Amino acid sequence: MSDSALPPGLTARALTRSDSQLLFELIAAQEREDTGQVDIEEADLISDWAVPSYDLTSSSVALFDDDLLVAYAELIGPDRADAAVRPSYRGRGIGTWLAAWLRALARSRGSTVVGMPVPEGSAGDRLLAALGYRIRWTSWVLRLPEGTEIAARALPPGYLVRGADQAELRAAHAVLEDAFLEWSIRERETYEDFAGATFERPGYAPWNLRVVLDPTGAIIGVALVFISADTSTAYVSRLAVRRDERRQGIAQALLVDSFARAREHGATASELSTDSRTGALGLYEKVGMVPIAV
Repeated sequence: MSDSALPPGLTARALTRSDSQLLFELIAAQEREDTGQVDIEEADLISDWAVPSYDLTSSSVALFDDDLLVAYAELIGPDRADAAVRPSYRGRGIGTWLAAWLRALARSRGSTVVGMPVPEGSAGDRLLAALGYRIRWTSWVLRLPEGTEIAARALPPGYLVRGADQAELRAAHAVLEDAFLEWSIRERETYEDFAGATFERPGYAPWNLRVVLDPTGAIIGVALVFISADTSTAYVSRLAVRRDERRQGIAQALLVDSFARAREHGATASELSTDSRTGALGLYEKVGMVPIAV
């Protein structure tokens, strides 16, 4: 789509890695307007762009008013997109233009469906509904509130939870992918992409990757937990237990360990997100988490 089709007064180019701060500020402005809080971190963008298989240049567009970044869109995967419009620039047809750009790019890559997460009732939610998009699934953000007592959860006899060793990283990734692909329709993530998004994330430390070992030393559970830049909130970005080891309280014990380790490193609250495909909402509520956003 050419610049002549853009809303008046705007120019377009692809994002570059040096745009991470500008993009963080744009997304933060949209989140603040839509939900009243900022969840995005610049580190999220940097780690996403560190994935070796992801080509930022061919998969993104940024719209500018002179030097001000006012909107962007990225096709993250075959059917997954992200986009934002600066609140003061809404109502100018920018979101509609971005949606058309994303559809055209997805179609050119052979995709038959494309969508993105939006807060319920937000401007993006209303726009996509008006454009004919349907809800594919419902997502929740859950929070373990500050001061919540973290009750200990015992592992089965002979099981152990700790930080992952260097030699265990590929096995940990395999447990995560096996579990996520039970309900997520996509290609299997390569270890190299996982490593790029995880170990190249600013601030990553070995304690962030937690594993549960069975009595033979095999990894059967994994959690990936980070702390926000202001060190106040921990975020469990991935959690999985091997299928044949479930219903023994291992996931709960892994969560409690993640919360406790995060508190040791300065976090006062913990969050994670889940959706209606996983059936895991009840698990998180059992350890004291409460939904704070849909």
